Amino acid sequence: MKINLRGITGDNNRKAWEEKGYSLPRYDVAQVAKATRENPFWLHFGAGNLFRAFHAVIAQNLLDSGVLDRGILVAEGFDYEITEKMYAPHDNLGIAVTLKADGTIGKKVVGSIAEALPLDSSDEPAFARLKEIFSGDSLQMATFTITEKGYGLTGAKGETLPDVAADFAAGPEKPVSYMGKVSSLLYARYCAGEKPLAMVSTDNCSHNGDKLYAAVAAFAKAWVENKKADAGFLGYIDSGNVSFPWSMIDKITPRPDETVGKLLREDGVEGLDAVVTSKNTYVAPFVNAEETEYLVIEDDFPNGRPRLEEGGVMFTDRETVDKVEKMKVCTCLNPLHTCLAVFGCLLGYRKISEEMQDKELVKMVEKVGYQEGLPVVIHPGILNPGEFIGTVLKVRLPNPFMPDTPQRIATDTSQKLAIRFGETVKAYQADENRKTDDLQVIPLVFAGWLRYLTAVDDEGNGFPLSPDPLLGMLCPQMAKLKPGGTETETEAVLRPILEDAGIFGVNLYDVGMAQKVCGYFTEMNAGAGAVRRTLRKYLA
Repeated sequence: MKINLRGITGDNNRKAWEEKGYSLPRYDVAQVAKATRENPFWLHFGAGNLFRAFHAVIAQNLLDSGVLDRGILVAEGFDYEITEKMYAPHDNLGIAVTLKADGTIGKKVVGSIAEALPLDSSDEPAFARLKEIFSGDSLQMATFTITEKGYGLTGAKGETLPDVAADFAAGPEKPVSYMGKVSSLLYARYCAGEKPLAMVSTDNCSHNGDKLYAAVAAFAKAWVENKKADAGFLGYIDSGNVSFPWSMIDKITPRPDETVGKLLREDGVEGLDAVVTSKNTYVAPFVNAEETEYLVIEDDFPNGRPRLEEGGVMFTDRETVDKVEKMKVCTCLNPLHTCLAVFGCLLGYRKISEEMQDKELVKMVEKVGYQEGLPVVIHPGILNPGEFIGTVLKVRLPNPFMPDTPQRIATDTSQKLAIRFGETVKAYQADENRKTDDLQVIPLVFAGWLRYLTAVDDEGNGFPLSPDPLLGMLCPQMAKLKPGGTETETEAVLRPILEDAGIFGVNLYDVGMAQKVCGYFTEMNAGAGAVRRTLRKYLA
């Protein structure tokens, strides 16, 4: 059982896969790939796990049902080795494994990806092919999963990144930066006749369409000012011929897990070895993800769009997308993840699902979600916030087959707190019927994160902190604290952090929360076992 076109074609090969419970494409993969390459309608940027587990599977299901007659093209602009070492050897096929909370797994061989290309301007044939795709009448949308960092043009101090500055000056011919390359392709579409297109970010960040627009517009402005592009390019970006819809995406897709790989090997699947690229990207011929998924997109497609709603995608207006995004990011999922990430690291957990057997941690996420967050959520209409939280707490997070870790989720926590908790604090401030003093568990989470920054777990053992851009500033400050210090000593060290509205979304002193955080932290920093004792005290 080999993951390539030859390995899934022919009656005997198909029978071998199907007898092991695999769903195979119910269409002629080679014919669909040919039709897709000739008249592409959907190009995706970002060839990683979320795309393979979600977008590609949506297309597969719609191809199987006859709603679509063509698949997707994918371009990888960060790590070119992914297309070279994982897509090409498997004829762009992959296995999507769905890890269900009831203990069963779904196994699907996905054949909806017709072509995989490096988004590399130094690879002249590949870049020419991408310009050809972008210049065609048939292209309706370009979607993205490149992470929020992919849209960034500036560094931590606000300075223009060197490759971006070089691209601003050099123009659209051979850009190096990610957004420079994307903007170059869009310029090719402008030059081909100002053809309409939807540029759809499906990255997990708020107002993602605006982030994509801002990056592209910055390139258009610089190129026009530097006389590297036609003056009409700026107008094209703003004309309505090009749209930048907002979206909300939600599907937990950890990196491929070796336990899953072992199950597939036991089925007889060959060639499952993962690849670690020179950029330290871990990719395998399979992806594993949870069953629950949401994709809500603002319905703004100037060149039309496929009937993706028949594959579960929800189309709505921008205001509703914003409400859904805030519901998820500020209350119903992301804050609960951060709670579990911080305390999971402190308490030695290696899987999120295992934390959902811990009664104090369960009580914590229930209180943060239902009691403190839900009362200030604006109901988006198309999804019910209470039901969403219920699915998170009862189905998604406890799923023992999901190999997600608190250590992964703890990455970049300093960049997440302002949205995941700060917006709730602001909502309490703005509501005349509430006061921030009513919040008891959110400040406990803030204190837990600060305790996490000491890099010492609840048993007194050191542990590595997950990557975070502010560790260089925060850790030296936190190193001034020793276990067993008084609250006065603690506050003297924590004050500059607690005052930082960039971290928490608010100055914790201004909202009357700083003393509470200091008190919780002092209790949790009293020595071995203090974190657990504090949780039991306040979450009984």
